Amino acid sequence: MRALFTIGHNDLRQFLRDRSSYLWLFLIPTLFVYVMGFAIRAGPDPSNPRPAVLIDNRDPGFLGRTFLEELGVQGVRVVAPADAAQAKRGIRIPADFTARVLAKQKVKVEFFQIAGSDDQSAALVELRLVRALVALNAHLVEAAATSGGAPPTEAALHALIQAPNPVTLDARFAGRKPIPVGYNQSLPGIMVMYLLLNLMIYGGATVAAERSSGVLRRLCTNPVRRSEVIFGRMYGLMLLAAVQIAYFLLVGQLVFRVNIGDHLGGVALLALAFGWVACSLGVLVGSLVRAHDKVVGLCLLVSLPVAALGGCWWPLEITPPFMQVAAHLTPAAWALDGLHQLITFGAGIGAALPALGVLLAFGAAANLAAVKFFRV
Repeated sequence: MRALFTIGHNDLRQFLRDRSSYLWLFLIPTLFVYVMGFAIRAGPDPSNPRPAVLIDNRDPGFLGRTFLEELGVQGVRVVAPADAAQAKRGIRIPADFTARVLAKQKVKVEFFQIAGSDDQSAALVELRLVRALVALNAHLVEAAATSGGAPPTEAALHALIQAPNPVTLDARFAGRKPIPVGYNQSLPGIMVMYLLLNLMIYGGATVAAERSSGVLRRLCTNPVRRSEVIFGRMYGLMLLAAVQIAYFLLVGQLVFRVNIGDHLGGVALLALAFGWVACSLGVLVGSLVRAHDKVVGLCLLVSLPVAALGGCWWPLEITPPFMQVAAHLTPAAWALDGLHQLITFGAGIGAALPALGVLLAFGAAANLAAVKFFRV
């Protein structure tokens, strides 16, 4: 066992001694996370859009202010006159709004058009306006019922509005999870891609180069078992994976503000399981291919398409169903499934266990193949 640890520690030291390796380990992946996260950054929730509306409130009374608050509750984003270009429609509250309502007289709220806005946006704003008016009328009726018919006061009306609502509505897409966007997509995606890329290339190239130069044969003339040579290589690659994973999780939490801390243990476990798959594949490729340059080319040829197909570059949810099925023939898709359960959807480790189980199966198969085909 001592030889195994010595081989692994030496491999990690050799990798970190090369300053150019830090570019591929830290700098370039961070740039990819930023660029791709910015490119697919989150926009408004498409299941519950908040249209912008220009408000002209001429009423000095409390009911005008209460009506504006209710518009916000119903999903309207109020913009100031200086930002009128963002508005889809306008709403004008008359100066006598509070006085006429308290006098139990009919009052009209004006709904006017903004130049350049479309009819679809107008319909959505009108719907939210009607909902806000219905809600305000309901609050007024409830206030009148509780006060014995006396005109409502601002404090009493706000107390009714702030009371817990026995009925709630949750609006979302039916049968579909939210699509990962922004850094929630790019951070786990780029981490999976660069774990696969770095571990396969470095693991495969190291094994191929040391076999060609005779280092492995000289190593085996010492009192070292063949299994210690193989698993020493994998141990060194797993140490390298741990370094890169720790960096990604630290930068993701502190710089990109990705919610990793709530399920840190599960995220780290899934990433390490995927790292085991990648380092096993690297040793396997290095055992099957003798030429060092061919190993690098083959690893690039495998890792980049697997990353793209597996959802590292874009969310799998936007791809056709047949591509989603094909993606799950790769370990990258399973790794991202588990990571998104923990990071994007906020589920516990239980939701990520199926993905973890598949990754362990991939890792075991790749590990057995690497042991079987390893040559000195």
